[in-house]
Formats: sequence, structure tokens, C-alpha cells
Amino acid sequence: MIDLFNLKGKVAVVTGAGRGLGAAIATALSGAGARVVLIGRNREPLEGVREAIEDSGREASVEICDVTEAGAVAETIGSLGHVDILVNNAGISHRAEVADVSEAAWDQVMAVNLKGPFLATRAVLPGMIERQAGKIINVVSVVGELGRPFIVPYSTSKGGLKMMTRALSTEVARHNVQVNGIGPGYFVTEMNRAIMDDAALYRSRVERVPAARWGDPADLGGAAIFLASRASDYVTGQVIYVDGGLSSSC
Repeated sequence: MIDLFNLKGKVAVVTGAGRGLGAAIATALSGAGARVVLIGRNREPLEGVREAIEDSGREASVEICDVTEAGAVAETIGSLGHVDILVNNAGISHRAEVADVSEAAWDQVMAVNLKGPFLATRAVLPGMIERQAGKIINVVSVVGELGRPFIVPYSTSKGGLKMMTRALSTEVARHNVQVNGIGPGYFVTEMNRAIMDDAALYRSRVERVPAARWGDPADLGGAAIFLASRASDYVTGQVIYVDGGLSSSC
């Protein structure tokens, strides 16, 4: 049974892999045997993740790429030969009342969180369809399912990514390509630094979670390995919410 989760010989691309959830997912996939390709805009944090993975005896490489640039995405992914697993994790947020959100800020969030996954998916799909095998994992969010104030652009982008996951899954299922999502709840990451630095606000958010704590990025590892492995070969179009019970309680 353990072999169902073995990723030995697989190539996994993880976008936004330099820190937080992306770094944790890349580390988990490498631990299951995959050779991971770490993609991001800034080399230094990516190299730190690569060194940590290689220090554990696993394989990793770094590619510098802006996921919002179609040409760069196509060239970067095209240079890899083939990709067995794609994790669309790169994402940004913009915290403000919607009346104060500029058009530029809105466009940037949509470009990174929604256009980026589209471009990366479009780049890997031909090879996956040709081989009749592939795994695409989109990192959505619990706030793509539940309404929250002051993050309307982020919630909208993640809701769109959830629907891209579901729609695409129906299009490529006949090619043995599975498309699923991971929906994190509140996690201890730099993206949530503003909340964590406000003691009262942070406490109120923790109190909403039935597990009585925020997630650690490593908590995503099991779901990522499952969705990347043979164990999920008949699972597609689904979102696994890794949220300590938040989405079941609100």
C-alpha cells in the first residue's frame, strides 16, 4: 500500500516554492521521492529550499520565472523535458476595503493567482496528454469558499482557481490527467503576517478554528503527496480543505 504514495522517478514543478506553503509542498514531494523543480522570481529563497532538500539526499533544481509572463512560463517549462506533477502555488494577496483597491492592484492579484496557474497548466498539458498521465494541483483557499472582508481580490482569484480546477478536470480526465486542489485555511506564513502581528485579531482568528490552532506549512504535505501520487488516480475535480475544520464550522 505504501507504494501508492511513492513518487520516485517523477518530476514535480512547484511555483512560488521559495517560502511558506510552496516550500513545504516541494519538501514533502521530494521526501516522497520526486525530483522537484522550484520556480519563483527571486533566486535566494529558492536556493535555500534547494539546499535543504539536497542536504536530505533528494534532488531539486531552481528556475527563475515570473508566472504571469506567458513566454517565460512556456520557455521555462518547455526546457524541463517532461513534467509529471504541477503544483500551482504562487500567489499574492492585497488587504484593503474594496473601495480602496486600485485597478492595478486588482490586476496584479488576478495575474499571479489566476493567470499564472492557467499559463503553467497550458504549458504542461500537451506533454501530460501525450503520455496519458499527469497530476495538476492548484493551491486554492478556504476563502475561495467562505466570504471574508478586506480580501475581495484574493478571494475572487481563489474562487476562480477553484472553478478552473473543477472545469479542467472534466476536460482532461479521459487523458488520465487528474486536476485537484488543496484549500488551506489559516496558516503561519508571511502572507498572514499582518494578522499575526495584531494580537487581538490573531486570537479571534484562532478561536474560529475547531482545531484551536493555525496550520503549519508542513501540514499540507500529506494532502500534496496524496494528490500527486497513484493513490489519487480516480480522484479529480476535488478540493481537499486543510483548515483544521474551519470550513465545516462556519
